[in-house]
Amino acid sequence: MLAALVFILLCIQPGHGQTCTDGFAYDRRARQCIDVDECRTLPDACRGDMRCVNQNGGYLCITRTLYNQPYRPETPVLPEPVYPDTSVGFSDTFLPAPPRSVEPSYPRVRTTAQCILGYTPADDGTCNDIDECETNSHHCNPTQVCINTAGGYTCSCTEGYWLIGGQCQDIDECRYGYCQQLCANVPGSYSCSCNPGFILNPDSRTCQDVDECEDEPCSHGCFNTYGSFMCNCDEGFELASDGTSCIDLDECSFSEFLCQHSCVNTPGSFSCICPPGYYVYEDGRSCEDINECDTGNNTCTTAQVCFNFQGGYTCLDPLQCHSPYIEVSDNQCMCSAENPACRDKPFTVLYRHMDLSSGRSVPADIFQMQATTRYPGAFYIFQIKSGNEGREFYMRV
Repeated sequence: MLAALVFILLCIQPGHGQTCTDGFAYDRRARQCIDVDECRTLPDACRGDMRCVNQNGGYLCITRTLYNQPYRPETPVLPEPVYPDTSVGFSDTFLPAPPRSVEPSYPRVRTTAQCILGYTPADDGTCNDIDECETNSHHCNPTQVCINTAGGYTCSCTEGYWLIGGQCQDIDECRYGYCQQLCANVPGSYSCSCNPGFILNPDSRTCQDVDECEDEPCSHGCFNTYGSFMCNCDEGFELASDGTSCIDLDECSFSEFLCQHSCVNTPGSFSCICPPGYYVYEDGRSCEDINECDTGNNTCTTAQVCFNFQGGYTCLDPLQCHSPYIEVSDNQCMCSAENPACRDKPFTVLYRHMDLSSGRSVPADIFQMQATTRYPGAFYIFQIKSGNEGREFYMRV
């Protein structure tokens, strides 16, 4: 069975370009596409016992036995020429000479059948095309794909390959920016992928951002960014080293003056506490004394007098005036001048209770006393009568 490879290509010469189809090359001098002799430029264009014959825009592969057959043109049977009778003279009419056939520039393949190369006779006398691809009588390279044509076949490349030097080579689609982010070239194709934080769109080429905050990766707050996300923490917390969880801030460790008395750390905040007898002031940090005498939160009897001091209170027994003094008010005793026993004694004794806060700096004035002109002719003596055994108090005039 004979096999032939026929390329029928057209030369394309745009008005302003210099591009030709396969099988032709642009000639700058002639300014046109000229045929390329594939039998010279392609190595092993035909394989086996096949001989390459160049054609316009392609080439043929035929067996060497047919190629080497001498050319025998079929000379038509011509009638024997009739020569004029010279005995009677020459006639003005001559028979035309038989036409001479011109031998072709390529070998003619002769077959006994009535079909041209690439066809086979059918039972009905017609010619059927030979499918060289089906019968595996083609000579395409293993990397090529055989495509049957009328009277022959062509060798082409599958999608993702291009023909270079008679071989189908893979096209590196990644060089042409087919993918938006990541591209991996594979034989005959390519594969797109995305960076972390993105997903591939249905077009299999572009990428779109993933909103990681929808999966709640943060323990407190989440802020989505392009290709990633950020976690933030509520007030009183700081972001841990893992970038997603939050840990409590110990505000009490920042300063020892945060609270007047004592600081207690709480999740996300802190609180100040005061000693017994005090309450936390409106600023949340200072301590104020609780007046148990005003609030009624004391244990004094009705006969006693409740005396408040910083951080507590005390219950004072009723005033008792010792003879010859008599009680004239809740805190005053008087010795009458008519009573001889009062002659060398103070006319009146006034009792005052004072609240002295501890921890104050010394020396400091605690209270002041002033003489009065209420009693003409009287003289005044100021002294610490008792309770100063440690000599913590003194008087100055």
